[in-house]
Amino acid sequence: MGVADWFQTFCNEIKLSNEKVEIIRRRYRAITEELNRTYWNSTSNVLNSIYVGSYGRRTDTRTSDVDIIVSLPFEMLERFDGHLQNGQSALLQAVKNTMLNVHSTTRMKGDGQVVVVEYSDGISFDVVPAFLRDDGGYYHVDTHNGGRWKVTYPKHEIDAINEMNNLNNGNLKRLCRMARMWKDNWNIDMGGLLIDTFAYRFIRDRGDRYTSYASYDLMSRDFFKYLSKLPNTQYALAPGSRSRVYIRDDFKESAHECYELADEAISVGENAPSAAKLKWREIYGSKFPR
Repeated sequence: MGVADWFQTFCNEIKLSNEKVEIIRRRYRAITEELNRTYWNSTSNVLNSIYVGSYGRRTDTRTSDVDIIVSLPFEMLERFDGHLQNGQSALLQAVKNTMLNVHSTTRMKGDGQVVVVEYSDGISFDVVPAFLRDDGGYYHVDTHNGGRWKVTYPKHEIDAINEMNNLNNGNLKRLCRMARMWKDNWNIDMGGLLIDTFAYRFIRDRGDRYTSYASYDLMSRDFFKYLSKLPNTQYALAPGSRSRVYIRDDFKESAHECYELADEAISVGENAPSAAKLKWREIYGSKFPR
């Protein structure tokens, strides 16, 4: 096995299995149908909901939660906005109670902006009640500090990621997944959209250098160097939506260490493949092949 085989095996290993994708699809449709039945007088299991977050952008790994937005009738926003105290919290509780009709044996909680549905097999859904805007964005709840409505544009972000990924042979989404494994392995507090934003910029500016799995060692090394050289800032602008994505943790020192590890792995790779793979495992964790 060579570099191409190592990285192809790694990328396949960190993706969700087809079996789990099917389980997620069934649960997504059950949630959608129940909320449509209650709020839209419809039995559709696909209308008024979309996958968002890492799963919606298809940059998720086996450990990612599944985020979905469920669009509710706009008059509900006006009704809950009229509550004297935190109508956003009341809306979240109402949606949670509705979902208990089909998930009575599942652990469920309201958590600031989402209803979290946790299944016994480890799959977790974050369900976001929201209201579709004319510009394609959504109003969604934020129950903190007395409650407010926030605006998000997940469709714009999904479209931007898809377009850049298609222009670059699927490399963007694979890099996003690999970067998630790196941040988990190095205990970096870095959200999925921030990872995808940096990976998007990196691929946009130099993605034509990496044509196949055989160049993923170079892509990894160059991405870590790119991260380590980023200017100090409080936030980045997400692709498509240009929403602010805040930086919670200093990742540049870890990125520089991994740049050096990757450079060493590349240097020894041809003559000492076992040593090279150990260095890649130090970067990406135990899912990288031995």
